[in-house]
Amino acid sequence: MNFVKMHGAGNDYIYVDGMKQTIPNESEAAKKLSDRHFSVGGDGLIIIKKGTVADYEMVMYNSDGSRGAMCGNGIRCVAKYLFDNGYTNGEEFTVESMGAVKKIKVNTVNGKAVTARVDMGKPILKASDVPVITNGERCINQPITIDDRDFNMTCVSMGNPHAVIFIDESPKDFDLNHYGKIAEQSTDIFPDRVNAEFAKIVDRSNIEMRVYERGAGETLACGTGSCATAVAAILNGYCDNNVTIHLLGGDLQIEWSGDENDSIIMTGPAEYAFYGEVEI
Repeated sequence: MNFVKMHGAGNDYIYVDGMKQTIPNESEAAKKLSDRHFSVGGDGLIIIKKGTVADYEMVMYNSDGSRGAMCGNGIRCVAKYLFDNGYTNGEEFTVESMGAVKKIKVNTVNGKAVTARVDMGKPILKASDVPVITNGERCINQPITIDDRDFNMTCVSMGNPHAVIFIDESPKDFDLNHYGKIAEQSTDIFPDRVNAEFAKIVDRSNIEMRVYERGAGETLACGTGSCATAVAAILNGYCDNNVTIHLLGGDLQIEWSGDENDSIIMTGPAEYAFYGEVEI
């Protein structure tokens, strides 16, 4: 099987052109290929297919083989692949993932896409739709105890569930693997598990963040998590409407008006790592 390894701000996936080849068991292939010791290695597998309700489709699997609904970094890389390989002549097109359609505009240099601007849709704030178990209709700045520490969380769905927790210490010094793993697996609070973001407000335009992703563990970046973090910061009055999220793998720019009826706009890089061929 031919593949290309790509990453958006360090969030790396194995990409397969599903319009040229098929994978017999996609979930099992994702687990095998994502192993960083015995195979290609990555945060998961993304298969690019022709769309049914959009121009193209992104079929995403996490490294544990579970299906992912959306990946902001992944969809930018899909956009770069489609543009660079001549599947689309225009710089604007649509990509679907599990029925959700995203509008994308690639920014090009010398005929190649280098960044992409994605309309990530409206944030979902209703607690039962995130989903998160809480007393109110929304979960904004609500207390949560994770093991031996008390935090406050704001929960947002971007097509996948996020719990954003603001902390005082630098995320680089935070024990993410401990607290993030417990949060992700707290199904008494998060029935579908959760992506847990731990973030520090730098100023009204900048946030540092690390993320423990549902089904993948820590990743160097998370596009939907960055959107959720910006939304949480704006809802809590910590930041203005244009925010740079500083992740371990790079920066993402997030714009949101603060109106839940308005879409979130994410802009960030998409890069190739290498091409290869592997048996599955």
